[in-house]
Amino acid sequence: MAKNNFTVVFENEDLVAINKPSGLLTIPDREQSEKSLKEYLRDKYGDIFTVHRLDKDTSGLVLFAKNEATHKYLSKLFEDRKVEKYYIGIVIGSPASSSGEIEAPIGENPAHKGLMNVHRNGKPSHTSYEVLESNKHYSMVSFRLHTGRTHQIRVHSKEIGHPLAVDELYGDGKPVLLSTVKKKFKLSKHDDEERPMISRLALHSYKLIFDMPDGEKITLIAEPPKEFRALMQQLKKIN
Repeated sequence: MAKNNFTVVFENEDLVAINKPSGLLTIPDREQSEKSLKEYLRDKYGDIFTVHRLDKDTSGLVLFAKNEATHKYLSKLFEDRKVEKYYIGIVIGSPASSSGEIEAPIGENPAHKGLMNVHRNGKPSHTSYEVLESNKHYSMVSFRLHTGRTHQIRVHSKEIGHPLAVDELYGDGKPVLLSTVKKKFKLSKHDDEERPMISRLALHSYKLIFDMPDGEKITLIAEPPKEFRALMQQLKKIN
């Protein structure tokens, strides 16, 4: 998917919800090295306000406000943890428990700027998880964020011994190749080399639920990337 090939999931006069592709910055970085989603939206809408953000390599739902009043309202909802936030990820291996709570404080790694880790002096951090499909090689997991720490799901997945697939910071960063799990793997006639099943961080912002000022409940869904489902289908054939 091209970086600027984002889709509008929901829109009204106050806000717009985008399904962001992996590899696209939510907002400009310090270097202004490449065009961000916010800048593409500004081209389309004029003034646009950032409510929250996703890591560059995470895909899925991200909200922007179209006016200051909505920006203030939605930002407060996120701050007060009144937005239900669900993600879908592919993790390496199969978690021992089919569901659970991960409550482990997260802080910045003093030795590596920009890298987070579980640390007793970190900020309280809480993630719920449920295994949707499991295989000894990879599992598809639903995560719910109760707090909003930097890299929270990535750090907590590592903490339980099952880092996200293709996570260069907290996992092995290797692309998901069928040949590594399928003993009698053969390239198709048309390919000179194997194409990875997943070659990006395997994390997707799937669902957001929140109330508008008039009491209307908004439920937004961005279906998980096709490659997540395709991988789990292929693994079913192997086992």
